Amino acid sequence: MSITLASDVGGTFTDVVLIGADGRVEVAKTLTTPDDPTEGLLRGVREVLATSGTAPSEVGRFVHATTLATNVILERTGVPVAFVTTEGFRSMLALGRQARVEEERYDLAYVQPEPPVPLTHTFAVPERIAANGEVLRPLDEGAADRVAAEIAALGVAAVAICLLHSYLNPAHEDRLAEIIAARLPAGTPVVASSSVWPELGEYERATTTLMSAYVGPVMASYLERLGGRLRGLGITAPVHVMESAGGVLPAALAASRAVYTIESGPAAGVIAAARQGARRGLADLISFDMGGTTAKAGLVRGGRPGITHEFQVGGKGSYGGRRPGTGVPIKIPAIDLAEVGSGGGSIAWVDGGTLRVGPRSAGADPGPACYGRGGTLPTVTDADLVLGYLDPDGFGEFRLSPERARDAIAEHVAGPLGADVTEAAAAIHDIANAQMGAAVHVVTVRRGIDPRGFTLVALGGAAPTHAVRLAERFGIARVLVPPRAGVGSAVGLLHADLAIERARTFLAPVATLVSCSASRDALGELADVFDGLERAALADLLAPDAPGEAAVERSVGIRFIGQAHAFTIELPSGPLTPGTVQRAADEFYKRYNESYGIDLRDPAEVTTARVRAVLPSGSRDVPRAEPDPDAGPPGTRRIWLDGAFHDVPVLARSACRPGGEVHGPCIVTEPQCSLLVPPGWRGGVDDHGALLLEGGA
Repeated sequence: MSITLASDVGGTFTDVVLIGADGRVEVAKTLTTPDDPTEGLLRGVREVLATSGTAPSEVGRFVHATTLATNVILERTGVPVAFVTTEGFRSMLALGRQARVEEERYDLAYVQPEPPVPLTHTFAVPERIAANGEVLRPLDEGAADRVAAEIAALGVAAVAICLLHSYLNPAHEDRLAEIIAARLPAGTPVVASSSVWPELGEYERATTTLMSAYVGPVMASYLERLGGRLRGLGITAPVHVMESAGGVLPAALAASRAVYTIESGPAAGVIAAARQGARRGLADLISFDMGGTTAKAGLVRGGRPGITHEFQVGGKGSYGGRRPGTGVPIKIPAIDLAEVGSGGGSIAWVDGGTLRVGPRSAGADPGPACYGRGGTLPTVTDADLVLGYLDPDGFGEFRLSPERARDAIAEHVAGPLGADVTEAAAAIHDIANAQMGAAVHVVTVRRGIDPRGFTLVALGGAAPTHAVRLAERFGIARVLVPPRAGVGSAVGLLHADLAIERARTFLAPVATLVSCSASRDALGELADVFDGLERAALADLLAPDAPGEAAVERSVGIRFIGQAHAFTIELPSGPLTPGTVQRAADEFYKRYNESYGIDLRDPAEVTTARVRAVLPSGSRDVPRAEPDPDAGPPGTRRIWLDGAFHDVPVLARSACRPGGEVHGPCIVTEPQCSLLVPPGWRGGVDDHGALLLEGGA
């Protein structure tokens, strides 16, 4: 078996995990280097190679998760882009879909955000495709060439094209791309919506295509630089990048379709949670991933992560959600997540006598005050240290300073509030828990799902410290803390399969597809669409001649006729028949009733054909962490519980043997995280070293 390296670059920490040919696992957690993320990543790579005694040439696979695409969009640091659309729709992006939420509703001086591309860089060409794919007005190639000349004069680094109804007939987009590319320097990306995501919905398709062009060159440059630096170390293994729906892409495909990697890092955590749950027969899970900058929650039902096909990047909202019209809509498959700006590095501050936590973060530089790297503002990590939940001597590569943490809280929180430092730290901890609960609330309660029957899975360096208290807020009775939970997302990357999804709009009433008299032609057309999507997906994965090795999943979008949004319904393997479509429609009616509480049987229609191709990575399970025979006896530490300090046992995770038990209150420590087990909770250690905690005396 080859050696696999996995790396997860977050806003504060970069996690690197290596699994050797003998099954041994080595872990490194280093500070992220925002100016050049490859610096911190390579530092972690060197560390695990040295610790494991592995030669760089022995690495057979390198898997990577990154927040680069998200950061580029949020910070607006992408390349200069031109946008081209159908004549008459030049103002589409400028008009957008704006929603005023939260405090903006009452702002008399409200200013609408700038469009993602200015009107000076937006162009329109005479042409028109009808809603059925017919050509109403041929592409005016002379006008298109003049537009291409204007774009060339701007000196842009990429061009995005989104013409009306090109998802049904891409001929005009393809020809326009050729005309524009001929005017630009060789290699300049010209991205057409029909190749990025050919689905109906002009605005979302336009923003998705635009962001692909906007981020693509940045991602390509980053991955090229990363590959070069890895080769400089002697690592020549192929680089795979986590995509938003939980699979990985070859680096070249990730560079050309950078928009697919927007939820790269968060997706890895949910995949890790699903795998950890499956190993223990737990199919209904809430993934809780808390790092240094944010906390994220995702839902796993029946062993499968929830997938959405439209989400927002940035924007505003309440309780961990994002309101449509406040960010950039992206129309690609992604694991359905809720995220809040509450991580270990979230800054606590007083606003007019009110204590707030986040969303500002101390990040990796300077980091929390207790890191001793120049930070002076108090954070959640500082509060957890003051409360005794963290070990000053055992946090990754740092020794934490309780004195600096207390000073920061005293100056910026306790003093302005007129409170004791310990009480102020407890308030910071509680507020952080409440805000993280908002993310869990979004993926469960707000969707009509009772979280009490789920198991909360704690991943990320800060999650084990907060997970059990968070579970208590929702009446969740089980918390799973996997081994190496502090680098859980990176561990999840080790098992990620190569995967890609292709989709195309296909509009047809269900009644037509199941009708004996009319179904043959309609079903045949749908089957042809599926076959074409499957061929394209396998070609994307560089395996067009290996259908036997790839698992292909087919699904359709179904909605009530006249509605705008569809549910994605999976289809069974085998031939497409009227009975297959009817069963999919029945599942749609059931799903609609579960989601909205309305039992409708009105006419429905198929909207989209989807294919997801998956090539198994061949990675094996990470073995359990062997108990450390040299681990000393349990110690004690004073921690804050229920309004007072108490002396509680402190156990080393490496000393926890399979079959062993822990009883709260106690602290369980390991180099990358610290687990708080409150009173009334107990747990057992399984054969893989995971702790499954259960509430109740």
